Amino acid sequence: MEKTSSRLLLTQELVCLLRKTPSSIIDKVVYLIQGKIYPDYEGVELGLAEKTAVRAIAFSTGLNISLVEANYRTTGDLGDTARELMDSKSQTSLFAEPITVELVFSTLEKIAKTIGPGSQELKLRLVGSLMNNATLGECRYIIKLLMGTLRLGIADYTVLDSLAIAFTGEKSQRQALESAYNVSSDLGTVAKLLASQGIERVKRLKTTLFKPVRPMLAERARNASDALSRFIGGEAAAEYKLDGERVQIHKGRKRIELFSRRLEKVTRYYPDVAELLKTIPVDEIILEAEVVAVNSVTEELLPFQQLMHRRRKHGLQQAINEYPVVVNIFDVLYIDGSDKTSLDYLKRRKFLEDISRKMPRDKIRLVPQIIVSDTDKIENFMASAIQDGCEGLMLKQLTSKYRAGAREFAWMKLKREYKAEITDSLDLVVVGALFGRGRRVGKYGALLLAAYNPDADIFESVCKVGAGFTDLHLEQFYSNLEKHLIPHRHARVNTRMKMDVWFEPKILIEVIASEITLSPSHTAALDSVKMGFGLGLRFPKFTGKIREDKAPEDATTVSELISIYGQQIRSLKSHPNQG
Repeated sequence: MEKTSSRLLLTQELVCLLRKTPSSIIDKVVYLIQGKIYPDYEGVELGLAEKTAVRAIAFSTGLNISLVEANYRTTGDLGDTARELMDSKSQTSLFAEPITVELVFSTLEKIAKTIGPGSQELKLRLVGSLMNNATLGECRYIIKLLMGTLRLGIADYTVLDSLAIAFTGEKSQRQALESAYNVSSDLGTVAKLLASQGIERVKRLKTTLFKPVRPMLAERARNASDALSRFIGGEAAAEYKLDGERVQIHKGRKRIELFSRRLEKVTRYYPDVAELLKTIPVDEIILEAEVVAVNSVTEELLPFQQLMHRRRKHGLQQAINEYPVVVNIFDVLYIDGSDKTSLDYLKRRKFLEDISRKMPRDKIRLVPQIIVSDTDKIENFMASAIQDGCEGLMLKQLTSKYRAGAREFAWMKLKREYKAEITDSLDLVVVGALFGRGRRVGKYGALLLAAYNPDADIFESVCKVGAGFTDLHLEQFYSNLEKHLIPHRHARVNTRMKMDVWFEPKILIEVIASEITLSPSHTAALDSVKMGFGLGLRFPKFTGKIREDKAPEDATTVSELISIYGQQIRSLKSHPNQG
């Protein structure tokens, strides 16, 4: 798996592995091949401090730490260093304990959960106990797992495809598995239920408190008229589109958790919000909301980037004081044991209205909404939204269910009026880089960015960007991207470009550009507009915003690029003297 850049071959290898795996441990195997031991929403990280890993290798090999560090500088990977240096040590032991999935998993659990005084020494002994019993290959991957450098190129959808083929014989069953994954956000549980009880049991997975649902997403509307034409009866609900952090709120009788759009626990960044949510007048509820920073004096809404000050490791209380927030609720998924996702939008909205009447309006608000059926009403409401500090509007079909994990035209986002040039920003994934020259020597001079193709589950290149970066940005990017450096183009990246270095598709950044053009070099929407050509960005520029709140799959999609390009062409045809 590690050596191939072919998704098809990755899937074939994974199918073989899954078929050989006992159902009792298949959940653990699924977590481990993704470099984790729990679903992301549990917030348990495997990461081991680099110095501790170096000490563990030195301890297990009997070598001096300086020798381990020297080898690491040569290999660039502590897993490779562990394999090479353990080769020099005799590993025969009368008391060696077989290295099983269960043993590795339970030891990794202990390492991840070990905190406090003396924790580093205990972690050191736990790592050493595994390495002393492991083969050379096992040592390599144990260290890779602990360092978070197990890069097999396996995405969630690759696992779902492989599970469908391995246990049902039909790739078409992926849809049922994906639906179960969308409401549970737990591939391990889906795999174990499928392997032990079959597809029908998987289909019965339901929305559960404290297991975040993968969020429903919106398509992009070209304009108000285009949006209304897609809705039944030409009528829709228009809501403010706020520039904050989308969160999923889970409130139980004695516990409250907030999950980000990427399903990470973010409760610790919003202790004031968690306290405020205790006032919600129901025992158990799952809500969707946008947390927005506000000016404490004027109560004006502040941009998203101000909210990111709360992501500090230190000085959180100061950030809370400096950047107070308002919670803007826009959907409900679950109330007191009852799943509400199958209800029409209007019925879910009615539940929200009833609940909001009993909550403090100054800090918890219902997102402003009106029912619209003509473009004038939409444009007037848009003007109000922009004046109030919003990005634009969300337009929603009145009868739409909440479709977890889906991106469809039941929800549409409408930002400021589109013109021939791109007036909206794009969120793109960093997949490669060129080394810098001149004052950028020792840093990256340009980053290769890609859009997401959800149909193929790949990232397709759309531009190289080198403008808009300050010296501080360049230093931060060099440091942050080093964590995701890989020796070859990632299996999920499609590009014709040659890069000095390649990265896992993990980091999203926001860019603006003058327009979208046909490109012989980039692969985004290849052959969709013109045979042999993809779409590229002209004069792209980094806005300064890193989209830490979004997963790679939340990037601007290829279909969105095609839509914007089509709008440009239509505008130019109607204004032939323009440009």
